[in-house]
Amino acid sequence: MKRLIKSWKYPFILLLGIGVSNIGAWVYLIALNLIVFDITGSPLAVAVLYILIPMATLVTNFWSGSLIDRLNKRNVMICLDLFRALCIFLIPFLIFHSIWLVYLIVFLINMASSMFAPTSMTYITKLIPPEQRKRFNSLRSLMDSGAFLIGPAIAGLLFIIGTPIVAIYMNAVALFLSGLITLFMPNVEKKNVTPENDKVLSLDILKKDLLVVVDFSRKNIYIMLIYFLFSSVMVMTAAVDSLEAAFAKEVLYLSDSEYGFLVSVAGVGIVIGAFINTLFVKKISLPLLIGLGSIFVSVGYLIYAFSSSFHIAALGFFVLAFFLAFANTGFLTFYQNNFPVEVMGRIGSLYSLIQAILVIITTVLFGVVAQIISIQVAVILGTLIMFLLAVSLSIGSFQPSKIKYNQPPNMEPVKTN
Repeated sequence: MKRLIKSWKYPFILLLGIGVSNIGAWVYLIALNLIVFDITGSPLAVAVLYILIPMATLVTNFWSGSLIDRLNKRNVMICLDLFRALCIFLIPFLIFHSIWLVYLIVFLINMASSMFAPTSMTYITKLIPPEQRKRFNSLRSLMDSGAFLIGPAIAGLLFIIGTPIVAIYMNAVALFLSGLITLFMPNVEKKNVTPENDKVLSLDILKKDLLVVVDFSRKNIYIMLIYFLFSSVMVMTAAVDSLEAAFAKEVLYLSDSEYGFLVSVAGVGIVIGAFINTLFVKKISLPLLIGLGSIFVSVGYLIYAFSSSFHIAALGFFVLAFFLAFANTGFLTFYQNNFPVEVMGRIGSLYSLIQAILVIITTVLFGVVAQIISIQVAVILGTLIMFLLAVSLSIGSFQPSKIKYNQPPNMEPVKTN
């Protein structure tokens, strides 16, 4: 028991920081949407907030990976949390002066978030021993799903006892606490000292790093195939999700309250799926998690796309949400086990950039299809493509000759003393 507690001490502290940050992110998102809409009265002004997310990724990720791999990951995470906390704290002071200043601050926050994701992934991979990764990733999925329910609930409570401005301040506090929690995490890179001249980015360094990513991709076709197929499934979920509200209102003829309940069903599915995932994850192989998890996510979307009533749509929402934790846990573990930690920041940042571009393109394309033909045709087409990609991913995952890619690598865990 002592050994178990010692081995999970830092992973649980890290999960606590992730949970606090995720709950704060939901509070911030809902509060900011309400504030911008109240100030401008324009749905387009709110939509701009969502456009800024992939735009920040496009601006940030082509260079941030090079920086991430050369800096101390824990220190970068702390700085990014504190930077985002400060920016969010400034929003209430700027909101009544200029909406464009708010957009600028939100853009900077999104840039920091784009950097934080690959940084934390690299740090987690270095900190968590290979044999604990599946369990950790399943617990992380549970934290994410819990935040999906708890975050909006806390936001609603804050709106009752205060205002959206108070909720914004609460998120700033949450990110500040997340940074403090990270401060107590071990420094896994004490012995890894990067020469100062290598920390200064230049065009030559960016070109060399691009060649490193291309060379790794060329030499590891199977790993990149699984990565590409899973990312493509996620791209299709984003494109279909962009039509979700319109589909519910114009095809299923749901009221606002019915649509809200539909979203709640998805939230319940996420929590139950993530909880069951944590119980059985050690007994489930990576191919089952990635392949069948993705197939059942796409099946849930198919049920929703072909639904003709609220109850069938709710069943589809529950199925896709339930299996999402399994698919994400499998993919994250596969990613951590097969991508070299020394270049993980560069690889993750570059391919996240490509994924953001694909999300923008597919979202626009399916939006055009929905406008010209019909929303139902667009959603059905998107879910069918998603299902075909998921089947391809499952076939690729279950290849017997590739079993070594689904096993934890032989590496020593990072000393945390």
